[in-house]
Amino acid sequence: MTSFVDFFNTIGLLHLTVGNLIMIAVGLTLVYLAIRYEMEPLLLLPIGITAVLVNLPLSGIANWPVAVNLPESVSGNIFKTIAYMSQHYGEPGFLDLVYYLLIKTEVVPLLIFLGLGAMTDFGPMIADPKTALLGAAAQIGVFVAMLTALALGFNLHQAASIGIIGGADGPTTIYLTTKLAPEILAATAVAAYSYMSLVPLIQPPIIKALTTPEERKIRMEQLRPVSKREKILFPIVSMIVIGLLVPSAAPLIGMLMIGNLFRESGVVQRLSKAAQEELMNIVTIFLGLGVGSTMRAESFLTPETLKILALGVVAFASATAAGVLFGKLMMKLSGGRINPMIGAAGVSAVPMSARVVQRIASEEDPGNFILMHAMGPNVAGVIGTAVVAGVFLALLG
Repeated sequence: MTSFVDFFNTIGLLHLTVGNLIMIAVGLTLVYLAIRYEMEPLLLLPIGITAVLVNLPLSGIANWPVAVNLPESVSGNIFKTIAYMSQHYGEPGFLDLVYYLLIKTEVVPLLIFLGLGAMTDFGPMIADPKTALLGAAAQIGVFVAMLTALALGFNLHQAASIGIIGGADGPTTIYLTTKLAPEILAATAVAAYSYMSLVPLIQPPIIKALTTPEERKIRMEQLRPVSKREKILFPIVSMIVIGLLVPSAAPLIGMLMIGNLFRESGVVQRLSKAAQEELMNIVTIFLGLGVGSTMRAESFLTPETLKILALGVVAFASATAAGVLFGKLMMKLSGGRINPMIGAAGVSAVPMSARVVQRIASEEDPGNFILMHAMGPNVAGVIGTAVVAGVFLALLG
């Protein structure tokens, strides 16, 4: 009889809570959106199905809490951290090891940046360097969301992590949040990737509200050709200059530029291909598993999560608006030679934002081709968001 009772107590169904059921529904919703509407499927699918898994009671797949105030003597050493967590919270589950060894140590986010660098063509920005200013202007959205988060009661570390969602850069959001506010990692990551997939819905109304039909019809001069030497020197010089000016951004920028050098050098095609494909695929899987493992009922189902999701919209919208308004300023200063819509591409949702701008331009004038001009601020936004994250780490880390 005792054995039967013991077996009965091991049935997960008896330990299922309302919170678990809600999170399972949330996870399945993410899976549905990823499959049915292809909303960032490479990440929302693994995040969603992992969220379902970690909310199955007694599964043992994730036993450790995500946000723990570790002693100072332990927090800087991953081996001591693992030993401390094992001592206080028992044996780790598989997803605990994924999170603590690959996400919390920043290994996976940095490798994602290596892959992104290998996939990114900085040529449009090199051909027209002033468009980099539009990528910088879009970062205003980060600070608008950050200040709004502070006004809503979030602490400074959490506000910075929420603000960076406005950069529309998922890996940077995860990197910064893991360091500053791991307790809200799941919410910020889901917000970042969900809204990145909704860029075609979020940006057009803002762009059209801030520009006139005549401004949207502006044609821009064809970009000059960019030499191979320029493309090789750019990642090297950028890594050195940014690394010296903002050392905290060096890991992100460094990995981005190393990947880009693989691409542009032309002599390590195998490394470039591996970074773009095999490596990127593997680390994307681990990123999805690691973030999904943090979506547990006890930490995700809070009023703060809803606030973060709302602030994500504020961040994206204000970043888009700031880029467009700065684009209008550059249009005035250039005598009408710059289409202000390309400022909306200053968020680093590459290449989605640039495609949105091109689509609107084609609606106004089917012969207007500004995709490559929009790619300039688009790739500049990747660098800008990483630099802002570095500044936050330098001030708050």
